[in-house]
Amino acid sequence: MVFAQMAQERPVASAEWLRAARAARTLSVVTLVWLGAESTLGLAAGFAAHSVALIGWGLAALVEAAASLIVVWRFTGARTLSPSAEATARRAVAVSFWLLAPYLVLHVAHDLDAGHRAAPSVLGIVVTSLSLVGMPALGLAKRRLGARLASAATAGEGTQNLLCAVMAAGVLAGLWLNTLGWWWVDPLVAVVLAGIAAREGTRVWRGHACCH
Repeated sequence: MVFAQMAQERPVASAEWLRAARAARTLSVVTLVWLGAESTLGLAAGFAAHSVALIGWGLAALVEAAASLIVVWRFTGARTLSPSAEATARRAVAVSFWLLAPYLVLHVAHDLDAGHRAAPSVLGIVVTSLSLVGMPALGLAKRRLGARLASAATAGEGTQNLLCAVMAAGVLAGLWLNTLGWWWVDPLVAVVLAGIAAREGTRVWRGHACCH
């Protein structure tokens, strides 16, 4: 579904639409609090364990936080009913996806060159496990709201939350497999995440926020 076209065709907002807009803003505020803690703990665990995937996941939480801030901005005050605000927010969310991809690739290259190997991290396992449980619920709720609001920005933020859960699963797998000597899984996960981030950024920029 092309959200950009839907936004241009949307009639005057109904009471139901406005309730959905308030719900989207509230969920984004809740997500900001969650991601603040998640990013802090994830980065601490990642640097301690020399895990590029865990560090990338912690940075991804910061990118998600930026997307949440954008959606809060989008549905605050007069911007709530502004098609131009939706277009601006959509492009900003797309850029937030693109900020992550090059960092992950460069960090993998640096750590491989330096000979760093990820070490098991109890904190990393706990934090990513919590994300694996909670982020899908937030992501699905935002994608449903994005469809109701014809808002690619909202749906894109939801996609980032779902990607966060996928990332958490990948990081968990990498940390576990590293205990078996499969150290290469960690940088591989980071590179895959970079590709996903770049792809989703392009989809949101074009107004396509649903994954098929």
